[in-house]
Amino acid sequence: MVKLDRAARGLFLAELVRGLSLTFSYMFRPRATINYPYERSPMSPRFRGEHALRRYPNGEERCIACKLCEAVCPALAITIEAEPREDGSRRTTRYDIDMTKCIYCGLCQEACPVDAIVEGPNLEFAAETREELFYNKEKLLANGDRWEALIAANIAADAPYR
Repeated sequence: MVKLDRAARGLFLAELVRGLSLTFSYMFRPRATINYPYERSPMSPRFRGEHALRRYPNGEERCIACKLCEAVCPALAITIEAEPREDGSRRTTRYDIDMTKCIYCGLCQEACPVDAIVEGPNLEFAAETREELFYNKEKLLANGDRWEALIAANIAADAPYR
């Protein structure tokens, strides 16, 4: 009886008909993908993208050269050098991030006591050469200036959960 049942299904191509009906049913459902360059999916405020150094509203950089981010970085991607200023405070003279080493874990952002280093909302920072992925202080500050409004909004949205 089992052999007869299998032969009948093979003869009438039942599996093929079931597969085609499933395929046709998916043709009339809404698409699950987006047309990426033209459509964007919603981004979480906790998204960890390109790094940025932030400034205070008066234009002074936030980084106080405590070097906590450098110490906590598991990939050893951050290099900081600092010198004291005339007023006694410390500021960085060199702040480099090797983005080829960075694993985007967010520990640098969590360790920073003044929210100076953040991982911003930019996910499109491809480069043609390896040297373009070595970020210095000027590039990080420029990223912070470019994305400050969105970074501040994301930090405010995430504040109740921190």
